[in-house]
Amino acid sequence: MMSIYDRKSPYEVGLTAGETVYLCRCGGTGNPPFCDGSHNEQPGDKEPLAHQAEADGTLYVCGCGRSGNIPFCDGSHLD
Repeated sequence: MMSIYDRKSPYEVGLTAGETVYLCRCGGTGNPPFCDGSHNEQPGDKEPLAHQAEADGTLYVCGCGRSGNIPFCDGSHLD
């Protein structure tokens, strides 16, 4: 089974101001980087993060699992 963190680059999510997305933090989603409810079947307390865009733009979500700011990309995949 592939993990949300098997990529070597971030997921790029285009957002419109005011739009809300639910980002996976358990790593088990089948629809990365978005939550699909998989956390309900995983041990621990990894609820999704509701992120509301303040402006139109691109959100970079960690795809390598090394970010110090999960679920957001901090460039750690470049190290």
